[in-house]
Amino acid sequence: MKGEYPPGATPLTPEEEDGLIPQHITLRAELNELEQANIVEAETWLQNRRSIPSVRDSAFLKELHRRMLGQVWKWAGEYRKTDRNLGVHWPKISYETETLCRAVDYWCKEQVYPPDELAIRFHHKLVWIHCYPNGNGRHSRLAADLLVTELGGTRFTWGSANLDAPGDVRRRYIDSLHSADDNDFEPLLAFARS
Repeated sequence: MKGEYPPGATPLTPEEEDGLIPQHITLRAELNELEQANIVEAETWLQNRRSIPSVRDSAFLKELHRRMLGQVWKWAGEYRKTDRNLGVHWPKISYETETLCRAVDYWCKEQVYPPDELAIRFHHKLVWIHCYPNGNGRHSRLAADLLVTELGGTRFTWGSANLDAPGDVRRRYIDSLHSADDNDFEPLLAFARS
């Protein structure tokens, strides 16, 4: 695949790259376009459902990822099977995701955090777990959007820009994730509503 990964993106292994379904893709820009088209179809799938299972369900999270990238990658909706420079050790992904879903369920029932903060903490932890070989940021942002609307709020704006493109907005997003790593969620909250 020709083209640079944007700053903060996790490169795929050669085995994961072999999971590319369309064989005509050679440039990263072509891949980005195809993935975005698949994500738009996933959004349509969500809108056309009479009811959406709670995003606090790990099986639904996997189905969401599969719907977002399943026309592009054979492994869409399957947890990664290799370690990365970020994320939990791959055999712990299922455990960490289940633990997160239970924690978020508790946070919702007990109203531990306001809806925006709860959804942002959910987003951050999903990014931290890094469940999939690719699409973790996009997946966790959509999951956070679904959770905040489930709680009666509105979808986030996420900097009102394309976060897959290199630039200032992506840098601010990554910096806000690093602040959240240190338990400072204010920059990520502010970014999500900017």
